[in-house]
Amino acid sequence: MRTQLPSKKSPPEEFSRRNFLRTLVIGSAYAATFAAGWLRPIQLLAAEWNKVAFDAKVLAEALKNIGGTSAIESDLILLKAPEIAENGAIVPVEITSKIPGTQSIYILADKNPQPLVAIFDIAAGLEPFISTRIKMGESSKVRVLVKAAGKFYVASQEVKVTIGGCGG
Repeated sequence: MRTQLPSKKSPPEEFSRRNFLRTLVIGSAYAATFAAGWLRPIQLLAAEWNKVAFDAKVLAEALKNIGGTSAIESDLILLKAPEIAENGAIVPVEITSKIPGTQSIYILADKNPQPLVAIFDIAAGLEPFISTRIKMGESSKVRVLVKAAGKFYVASQEVKVTIGGCGG
């Protein structure tokens, strides 16, 4: 006759040593990444955005808050947007800046409830190319401002919207 020894029960999965070590390693990696400055707290990222410019209700006010009231027309900014956008909620826009030392690219839609649509900061050494979709409330001019060496340059294109995207 065989006697069976009582089996040793393993601890529940949630309390296993393996899970504890895995959590410890992942937490340590996250802490090291955060300490190295590769991850930033959301509050810090939010503090850097130009709230006043994004809240502007009029184009002139948005341009003033950006600092681009005296922007110079430039053919070195390539703006590709549709002449007619079927849906204002998703208007595709491509921007390429051939201006040396491009620092930032701003997208504005003149007749939007808030004209400043987006700001893209371009790190040194990167190609200043943006491909995105913007929201337009009605037909208007889309402007692209490029900041390079402390000066602003602008290019624009009229876009006709058949169905408004900003609640219209």
